[in-house]
Amino acid sequence: MTDTPHSDATPSPDRSASDVPSATGVHATTLWVDADSCPRAARDILVRAAERTATPTWFVANHQVPLPRSVHVKAISVPAGADAADQLIVERAHPGDMVITSDLPLALEAIEKGALVMTTRGEALDTNNIRAKVQMRDFMESMRSSGEHTGGPSAYGQREQRDFGNALDRWLARIRRPKPRA
Repeated sequence: MTDTPHSDATPSPDRSASDVPSATGVHATTLWVDADSCPRAARDILVRAAERTATPTWFVANHQVPLPRSVHVKAISVPAGADAADQLIVERAHPGDMVITSDLPLALEAIEKGALVMTTRGEALDTNNIRAKVQMRDFMESMRSSGEHTGGPSAYGQREQRDFGNALDRWLARIRRPKPRA
């Protein structure tokens, strides 16, 4: 596994960004991006949001992900292999972190660990909808393997980009709000 630094303050490979305390001394909420399936337009939205909100953001893939130099945005390149990036994301994500993925098995594992999950189309995945989505995916996969042509997802256009950007902004605003004192 290789952490690709985009600043001098990159944690070592055995220490995740989410293990780095924030200025308040508590875990800083981190965005974990399944970069193997992340559309370029969504990647650009994530980079701008991370810079604007100073949110630690890690792009994890089994290939080099082109990213601008940034204190807040980093990449980790994992060895090629089935689900290596997914495994790293699940290992490093903390409860309350956001995982950006359209990979439903990864989403399920992240949710079970306490992370929040959003697709690059802005759809929130949670305990109320993930199991049904995984079952539907498995059903469609069995249909395709029997020769049925089921089609795929629609193109990632302006509407999907807008929906994702708006959902990401709402989530980032929500985590930045001061917590009421008990």
